[in-house]
Amino acid sequence: MKEIVYYHNPRCAKSREGLKLLRENHIEPRIVEYMKAPLSSDELKLLLARLNLKPQDIIRKKEAIFREKFGQLDLNEEEWIQILAENPFLMERPIAVKGNKAVVGRPPEQLLKLI
Repeated sequence: MKEIVYYHNPRCAKSREGLKLLRENHIEPRIVEYMKAPLSSDELKLLLARLNLKPQDIIRKKEAIFREKFGQLDLNEEEWIQILAENPFLMERPIAVKGNKAVVGRPPEQLLKLI
């Protein structure tokens, strides 16, 4: 069975809920605390490919910093990836990856698609 990699922010209630849900289903993922070790642009590109999403799809648009600094910008995908790499707190969470497939765990039950 392939390992699940879990992009986790322990300060986020939904991220904690998702981790609990995985563990209740006897899954112990490899946890990546992306706030402590931000993803590079290349890692983000790979993650987005597995999610089959664009960078704008995983940006937390309700964050004040997004609205203040980035909300009015018209950027291309490369530029949004760079913003995510430089501002990891803007990345939606949690995200789980198993092999070549990934899901955003909002709601946390979405994570069950990987089991």
